[in-house]
Amino acid sequence: MHTASLDLPKLYDQAADFMPLLGTDYLEFYVSNSKQAAHYYKSVMGFQSLAYSGLQTGNRDYESYVVVQDKIKLVLTSPLRSGTDVGRHIDQHGDGVKVTALWVEDATKAYEEAIKRGAKHYMSPTKEEDENGYVVRSGIYTYGEVVHIFVERNEYKGIFLPGFQKWETAYNPDPVGLKFVDHMVGNVELGAMNKWVEYYEKVLGFAQILSFDDNDISTEYSALMSKVMSNGNGRIKFPINEPAEGKKKSQVDEYLEFYEGPGVQHIAVATDNIIDTVTKLKERGMEFLQVPGSYYDALEERVGKIDEDIEALRPLGVLVDRDDEGYLLQIFTKTVQARPTMFFEIIQRKGAQSFGKGNFKALFEALEREQELRGNL
Repeated sequence: MHTASLDLPKLYDQAADFMPLLGTDYLEFYVSNSKQAAHYYKSVMGFQSLAYSGLQTGNRDYESYVVVQDKIKLVLTSPLRSGTDVGRHIDQHGDGVKVTALWVEDATKAYEEAIKRGAKHYMSPTKEEDENGYVVRSGIYTYGEVVHIFVERNEYKGIFLPGFQKWETAYNPDPVGLKFVDHMVGNVELGAMNKWVEYYEKVLGFAQILSFDDNDISTEYSALMSKVMSNGNGRIKFPINEPAEGKKKSQVDEYLEFYEGPGVQHIAVATDNIIDTVTKLKERGMEFLQVPGSYYDALEERVGKIDEDIEALRPLGVLVDRDDEGYLLQIFTKTVQARPTMFFEIIQRKGAQSFGKGNFKALFEALEREQELRGNL
């Protein structure tokens, strides 16, 4: 039976954590059509309307729709005219993640600590206020053009952020059971993974809790390497991938080619009932990577007894893996925009703290089948 162990810090010393992160505040995507993107995330993934910024709020440069499901907030932003930074970003990268906002107690202190340790400046600490109080935000760059914005919102009672108004709609499909962001994976160029591992260690105080090399993550044709970075309390996890030498182009190579640089490869969102969540997502049109039915024939032999009926997992394509702490169930969507870049993972943890190492081969072969159809293998 396959197991994987995880090197998690045994004791979290809150007093010694110079960058205490309370959780993921929001993720902002730069997209070519924010109104239609919001409709997609509501219709297909069960998000709800939350907030809006645009011409009606006095914002003349761009339009943002905020959607929410449990603890997950997505901000979908499009430019309202040509020649903007947002538009240039979309022109180069296509739709993708620009901002990972991290919830902190003190955005000024977080920024100062990060800059002191070598972070690249993105946004100086800025107090933003309206009749509902104030928010302080600051920001630093990470790999590619992705940024981390520190959000301090203890003194704010508004719907989202100053500059946004409540967005109410008659059309609000039911949620599908997504709870919070479990982890977010970045793809970087060959030879850059260790540089960014060191960046997260030095600048944000993260620790490497897991690593995979091309012996772990490889198929007949392609391979990649990955290291998982976690903050002290374990609430924020950022695996970082780089391509490895293979006979053909890896999924990371394909991403880097079409995103035109490093960026966020996928966002893993947690559920308490993956069978129910994936069933609902499929009914609403979400497309998932599929593994061969033979994957399930020896599943119990590989991972041991699980609570779920394997025959319920088989038609959905849900994968299972076990580590020393328990097991997890996971499935990956196909890419959710025109370019073969970003996708989502749906994950349910039944004790396991790892990332599905036992599924890598089956998953990557499924990814390669998609690449081959696109002519990119």
